[in-house]
Amino acid sequence: MLAKANVTPNLLRVTLGGEGMAEFPPNSEGAYVKLRLAQDGGKPAVRTYTIRHQREDALVVDFALHAETATGHAGPATDWALNVEPGDNIEAGGPGPAKPLPPGHDFYLLAGDMTALPAISVNLAALPDDARGLAVIEVMSAEDAQDLPRPAGVELRWLVVPQPGSQPLALATALRGAGWPEGKVYAWCASEFSAMQALRAYLRDERGLGPDRLYISSYWKSGINEEAHKIAKREDSEAQ
Repeated sequence: MLAKANVTPNLLRVTLGGEGMAEFPPNSEGAYVKLRLAQDGGKPAVRTYTIRHQREDALVVDFALHAETATGHAGPATDWALNVEPGDNIEAGGPGPAKPLPPGHDFYLLAGDMTALPAISVNLAALPDDARGLAVIEVMSAEDAQDLPRPAGVELRWLVVPQPGSQPLALATALRGAGWPEGKVYAWCASEFSAMQALRAYLRDERGLGPDRLYISSYWKSGINEEAHKIAKREDSEAQ
């Protein structure tokens, strides 16, 4: 680890570098890495994080500081990010594929919480200058809002939810309240599991967006760890 600093009160930016960067593929912003986190007396925990920035010699990864969630404590990745010091080592695998916004749409809807903020930020910055859209992002405090680079025609709205996962309908309600845009719409959403289900019910079931016009994923589930979340995701996928 090379450096770390808070971007906002609840978003911690960690810069990773080292010999492994010599073989790391370029142009990987928006893709993901798998961080292998050592745990006392147990199997290492593997957690997935978006590459927010990439330099020739380093990767930048942002950590949402979700210590005060329904679990009541920080997970292994947050704990590592809070305590890591420059010079400490960590194994990272990847990159995994990015989920970019496809071209050729009249309007882009983006919705997510702080775990999705890095991916949303990369996608907004990559849009063409004439793009139109709306991004709704849930944060833990008003001080977590950022002036993200984006086209002038893309509106940015911040929802303050102090306890992540406590208002699973907030993102879907905000999109409903914004009205439905004209033209060909593409929606990109990533959030807590129950919030994802509410967004999917609105965008897929009510608005009829198919897989060619909708990317949606849950990045975590309130009250359970990552391993249990994977099981919940699989069961949800099978039920669908």
